[in-house]
Amino acid sequence: MQNLFVNDVGDKFPLVMVHGFLGSSIMWGPQLQELKKHYRVVTPDLPGFGYSNKVEPCDNINSMAKSILYLIDQKKIDKFYLLGHSMGGMIVQEMTKLEGDKVEKLICYGTGPRGNMPERFETIDQSRERLKTEGLSDTAHRIAKTWFVDEDKAEYFDLCSEAGKLTTIDAADAALVAMKNWNGLENLKKIKNETLIIWGDKDKAYNRNQVETLNDNINNSKLIVFEGCSHNVHLESPEKFNNTVCDFLG
Repeated sequence: MQNLFVNDVGDKFPLVMVHGFLGSSIMWGPQLQELKKHYRVVTPDLPGFGYSNKVEPCDNINSMAKSILYLIDQKKIDKFYLLGHSMGGMIVQEMTKLEGDKVEKLICYGTGPRGNMPERFETIDQSRERLKTEGLSDTAHRIAKTWFVDEDKAEYFDLCSEAGKLTTIDAADAALVAMKNWNGLENLKKIKNETLIIWGDKDKAYNRNQVETLNDNINNSKLIVFEGCSHNVHLESPEKFNNTVCDFLG
C-alpha cells in the first residue's frame, strides 16, 4: 500500500469523507471550515486522484475501499463516521461490507447501488472513449459541468474542474472500469448501520430510482432530497448540506 495524500483536521470523533470520480479532497473545502468544529475530518485523495496522483490507481471498487481502510488503520482510528460521494458512495458501501463494525453512521451521497448507472448523462463506455479522444482536461471540464444546475457558471465549478485535472488519465480510465464492473445490490440488506442518503433532484448521473433502491433496501436508512440541486449538492447548497450532515451525525 502506497501512502495517500490526506487532509486531517479537527480533534473530535472522526468523520471520513470519500470523494468521487474526477474529484479530490479539495472539493470538500466549503465543508471543512464548519465540520472541523464538530468532528475530526479525514479527507483522503483516492489512488491516482488529486495529490495522490503519483500512487498507482485501482481498477476495482474493492481495492479503492481497502486503500482507504488501510489509511484509517494507519491513523489508529478504530471507529468513525463515513460519508461517500458519487463513486465514493460505492466505495463507502464496499468499506461497510468489509469492516462495517467500525462505521458508526453511514452517509451515501449522490450515489447508488450500481456502478453502471442507468440513465446516466452518458454510458461508462462513452466516457472511456471520450476520455481517450478528448483528453483529461476537456473531459474534466465537460463532466464537471454536469454536476451543477448552472453548469460552468456555478460558483464552485472551477474548483471541481481543476480537481479533475489533477487526476492521471490512467486513474480516470481505471475508475471508469471499476464503476462499470461494480454492483452492490446484494450487499444492501446486510448494511445494519444507520444510514443517511442525500440526493439532488436534478442529478444527471444518478436517477431517483437509484437512491430509492438504496433507501428501500438498507433497513435503517432515510432519504433527504435537495430540490433544485444537481450532483454536487455540497457545493450548490453548502450551508444546508453541512447542517444536514451535522443533524444526522449529532
